[in-house]
Amino acid sequence: MSADTEKSAASAGEEKAESERIMLVVVDDSKEMPVALHFACRRARNTGGRVALMTVIKPADFQHWASVGDLMRQEAREEGEQLLQRLSAEVLEWSGRYPILYIREGDTREELMALLDEEPSISILVLAASAGSSGPGPLISYLLSKKARETRIPITIVPGNLSDEEILEIT
Repeated sequence: MSADTEKSAASAGEEKAESERIMLVVVDDSKEMPVALHFACRRARNTGGRVALMTVIKPADFQHWASVGDLMRQEAREEGEQLLQRLSAEVLEWSGRYPILYIREGDTREELMALLDEEPSISILVLAASAGSSGPGPLISYLLSKKARETRIPITIVPGNLSDEEILEIT
Protein backbone atom coordinates (compact mmCIF):
# COMPACT_ATOMS: atom_id res chain seq x y z
CA MET A 1 0.00 0.00 0.00
CA SER A 2 1.46 3.36 -0.97
CA ALA A 3 1.74 6.29 1.42
CA ASP A 4 -0.96 8.16 -0.52
CA THR A 5 -3.32 5.18 -0.30
CA GLU A 6 -2.67 4.88 3.45
CA LYS A 7 -3.42 8.60 3.90
CA SER A 8 -6.65 8.25 1.92
CA ALA A 9 -7.72 5.24 3.96
CA ALA A 10 -6.89 7.03 7.21
CA SER A 11 -8.77 10.15 6.09
CA ALA A 12 -11.81 8.10 5.10
CA GLY A 13 -11.77 6.37 8.49
CA GLU A 14 -11.52 9.70 10.30
CA GLU A 15 -14.34 11.20 8.23
CA LYS A 16 -16.54 8.19 8.96
CA ALA A 17 -15.84 8.45 12.69
CA GLU A 18 -16.62 12.17 12.65
CA SER A 19 -19.86 11.70 10.71
CA GLU A 20 -20.99 8.65 12.68
CA ARG A 21 -24.07 9.37 14.80
CA ILE A 22 -23.38 8.42 18.39
CA MET A 23 -26.45 8.11 20.59
CA LEU A 24 -25.79 8.40 24.30
CA VAL A 25 -27.96 6.58 26.83
CA VAL A 26 -27.59 7.27 30.55
CA VAL A 27 -27.62 3.93 32.35
CA ASP A 28 -29.42 3.97 35.69
CA ASP A 29 -31.80 1.77 37.64
CA SER A 30 -34.99 3.35 36.30
CA LYS A 31 -37.72 1.20 34.76
CA GLU A 32 -37.57 3.38 31.63
CA MET A 33 -33.85 3.04 30.89
CA PRO A 34 -34.23 -0.20 28.87
CA VAL A 35 -36.76 1.60 26.63
CA ALA A 36 -34.27 4.39 25.91
CA LEU A 37 -31.56 1.79 25.32
CA HIS A 38 -33.60 -0.27 22.87
CA PHE A 39 -34.78 2.85 21.02
CA ALA A 40 -31.20 4.13 20.67
CA CYS A 41 -30.00 0.72 19.50
CA ARG A 42 -32.64 0.44 16.80
CA ARG A 43 -32.06 4.02 15.61
CA ALA A 44 -28.32 3.35 15.51
CA ARG A 45 -28.83 0.16 13.52
CA ASN A 46 -31.15 1.83 11.04
CA THR A 47 -29.06 4.97 10.57
CA GLY A 48 -25.55 3.51 10.64
CA GLY A 49 -24.90 5.01 14.05
CA ARG A 50 -23.51 3.72 17.29
CA VAL A 51 -24.68 3.63 20.91
CA ALA A 52 -22.73 4.99 23.86
CA LEU A 53 -23.56 4.07 27.45
CA MET A 54 -22.76 6.23 30.44
CA THR A 55 -23.11 5.21 34.05
CA VAL A 56 -22.36 7.46 36.98
CA ILE A 57 -21.07 6.15 40.29
CA LYS A 58 -22.08 8.07 43.36
CA PRO A 59 -19.07 9.25 45.39
CA ALA A 60 -18.39 7.29 48.58
CA ASP A 61 -19.75 9.20 51.56
CA PHE A 62 -17.69 7.28 54.08
CA GLN A 63 -15.02 9.73 55.23
CA HIS A 64 -14.04 8.28 58.63
CA TRP A 65 -11.53 5.81 57.23
CA ALA A 66 -10.03 6.54 53.85
CA SER A 67 -9.37 2.88 53.10
CA VAL A 68 -13.04 1.99 53.64
CA GLY A 69 -14.12 4.83 51.33
CA ASP A 70 -11.63 3.64 48.70
CA LEU A 71 -12.96 0.09 48.96
CA MET A 72 -16.55 1.32 48.60
CA ARG A 73 -15.57 3.38 45.55
CA GLN A 74 -13.78 0.40 43.98
CA GLU A 75 -16.77 -1.89 44.58
CA ALA A 76 -19.16 0.67 43.05
CA ARG A 77 -16.89 1.00 40.00
CA GLU A 78 -16.76 -2.79 39.57
CA GLU A 79 -20.57 -2.96 39.76
CA GLY A 80 -20.81 -0.20 37.13
CA GLU A 81 -18.36 -2.02 34.87
CA GLN A 82 -20.29 -5.29 35.23
CA LEU A 83 -23.57 -3.54 34.41
CA LEU A 84 -22.10 -1.94 31.30
CA GLN A 85 -20.64 -5.26 30.18
CA ARG A 86 -24.05 -6.96 30.53
CA LEU A 87 -25.73 -4.17 28.61
CA SER A 88 -23.01 -4.28 25.94
CA ALA A 89 -24.21 -7.72 24.87
CA GLU A 90 -27.74 -6.38 24.58
CA VAL A 91 -26.55 -3.37 22.58
CA LEU A 92 -24.64 -5.66 20.22
CA GLU A 93 -27.75 -7.78 19.70
CA TRP A 94 -30.06 -4.81 19.08
CA SER A 95 -27.73 -2.51 17.15
CA GLY A 96 -25.20 -4.83 15.57
CA ARG A 97 -22.23 -2.97 17.12
CA TYR A 98 -20.50 -2.80 20.46
CA PRO A 99 -21.21 0.38 22.43
CA ILE A 100 -18.82 3.05 23.59
CA LEU A 101 -18.65 2.95 27.39
CA TYR A 102 -18.27 5.80 29.87
CA ILE A 103 -17.99 5.45 33.64
CA ARG A 104 -17.98 8.66 35.64
CA GLU A 105 -18.06 9.46 39.35
CA GLY A 106 -20.12 12.27 40.82
CA ASP A 107 -23.55 13.77 40.29
CA THR A 108 -25.32 12.31 37.25
CA ARG A 109 -26.53 15.67 35.96
CA GLU A 110 -23.14 17.33 36.28
CA GLU A 111 -21.27 14.38 34.79
CA LEU A 112 -23.69 14.19 31.86
CA MET A 113 -23.18 17.85 31.02
CA ALA A 114 -19.39 17.47 31.39
CA LEU A 115 -19.35 14.43 29.08
CA LEU A 116 -21.39 16.25 26.45
CA ASP A 117 -18.91 19.14 26.62
CA GLU A 118 -15.88 16.83 26.43
CA GLU A 119 -17.03 14.45 23.70
CA PRO A 120 -17.86 16.15 20.40
CA SER A 121 -18.53 12.74 18.84
CA ILE A 122 -21.79 12.35 20.81
CA SER A 123 -24.55 13.59 18.54
CA ILE A 124 -27.83 12.65 20.28
CA LEU A 125 -28.90 12.08 23.89
CA VAL A 126 -31.66 9.47 24.20
CA LEU A 127 -33.77 9.36 27.38
CA ALA A 128 -37.07 7.71 28.24
CA ALA A 129 -39.73 9.60 30.16
CA SER A 130 -41.24 8.06 33.24
CA ALA A 131 -44.56 6.38 32.61
CA GLY A 132 -45.77 7.35 36.08
CA SER A 133 -47.76 10.38 37.11
CA SER A 134 -44.85 11.97 39.02
CA GLY A 135 -43.40 13.68 35.96
CA PRO A 136 -40.93 12.77 33.23
CA GLY A 137 -38.10 11.90 35.62
CA PRO A 138 -35.45 13.93 37.43
CA LEU A 139 -32.85 13.97 34.65
CA ILE A 140 -35.33 14.99 31.96
CA SER A 141 -36.85 17.64 34.23
CA TYR A 142 -33.39 19.03 34.93
CA LEU A 143 -32.40 19.12 31.27
CA LEU A 144 -35.62 20.69 30.08
CA SER A 145 -35.86 23.29 32.80
CA LYS A 146 -32.27 24.43 33.04
CA LYS A 147 -29.82 22.88 30.66
CA ALA A 148 -31.50 22.14 27.34
CA ARG A 149 -30.46 25.50 25.93
CA GLU A 150 -26.85 24.78 26.92
CA THR A 151 -26.58 21.46 25.13
CA ARG A 152 -25.12 21.36 21.65
CA ILE A 153 -27.02 18.23 20.64
CA PRO A 154 -30.65 17.18 20.26
CA ILE A 155 -32.31 15.37 23.14
CA THR A 156 -34.64 12.57 22.12
CA ILE A 157 -37.22 11.71 24.77
CA VAL A 158 -39.19 8.53 24.16
CA PRO A 159 -42.23 7.38 26.14
CA GLY A 160 -41.03 5.09 28.89
CA ASN A 161 -43.87 2.63 28.43
CA LEU A 162 -43.09 1.58 24.83
CA SER A 163 -42.92 -2.14 24.21
CA ASP A 164 -40.13 -3.73 22.16
CA GLU A 165 -42.65 -4.24 19.34
CA GLU A 166 -43.59 -0.58 19.38
CA ILE A 167 -39.92 0.41 19.30
CA LEU A 168 -39.38 -1.83 16.27
CA GLU A 169 -42.36 -0.21 14.53
CA ILE A 170 -41.27 3.41 15.03
CA THR A 171 -37.55 2.97 14.41
